[in-house]
Formats: sequence, structure tokens, C-alpha cells
Amino acid sequence: MSLLRTLALAVEVASRKRDAAHRALGQAQQKYIAAHDQLTQLETYAAETETRWMTQAQTCAVPELMQHHYQFMERLAQAIQMQLGILADNARWVETAKKQLADTEIRVATLQQVCRNKQLEANRLQDRREQKQIDEFAAQRFGKSIDQQFGEDPHGH
Repeated sequence: MSLLRTLALAVEVASRKRDAAHRALGQAQQKYIAAHDQLTQLETYAAETETRWMTQAQTCAVPELMQHHYQFMERLAQAIQMQLGILADNARWVETAKKQLADTEIRVATLQQVCRNKQLEANRLQDRREQKQIDEFAAQRFGKSIDQQFGEDPHGH
């Protein structure tokens, strides 16, 4: 029974690790979504800014203003590229977290199966012991019954 208690403890520990891996995956997915939303906002802002600039540039295109706009758009493009890197990092973290969760789920399932198998084995062993006791008791009763039927003294008298 000590082995079963040890296995139950192992299942409990593995389950806690699985739950932690599940939470880590959720956090990684939330960070990915936030990074994606940030990227979308940057891209939308860049497109809107470019559209506004094109409208204004048709009426007046002052060289200093054009230079400022191009510098601003270049910095915005750099921010978008940086956000793409962050998004890629977050995607890798999500994949790593998914793999860790899958590994911990396999570990829990494996330990649970081992625990079930050991419990079944212990039950079968107990059943065999009980059956042996029942068989021995029945044999003794049968022997006494035969002795009594033929009038033999079991002590040889």
C-alpha cells in the first residue's frame, strides 16, 4: 500500500505541475494577444497617418514638413518591426508553453494509469488471498464432514 500512496502523491505533484503549465500557457496566450493588438494598433495608426498625409500633401507640400513626416513614418515603421519581433517571441513562448502543458498532461495520465494498474494488481492479489483462505476453510470443513460421516475420530482414537 505504501507504493500506492507514493504513486498517489506523484500524481498529485504532477497534477499541480500540469495546472501550473496550463496557467503559464494562458498567460503566454494573453501576452501574445496583447502584442498582436499592439501591432494592429500601430499598423492602423501608420495607415491612417499616411492617408491624412497624402490628403494634406495634395494641398501644400512644404519640404520641412515632408521631411518631418518621412522621419516620423520611418520611426513608426521601426516600432512596427520591433512589435513584430515581440509578437514572434510571444508566439514561441506560446508554443513552448503548449509543449510543456502536453508533457505534463502525458506525465499525469501515465502516473494515473500506473496507479490504476498497481491498484488492480493489489486487488487481484487480495482476491487470490481471500479465495485461498476460502478454499482452505472449505477443504477443512469437507474433511471434517467426511470424518464425521464415516465416524472416524479426527484424533485417531
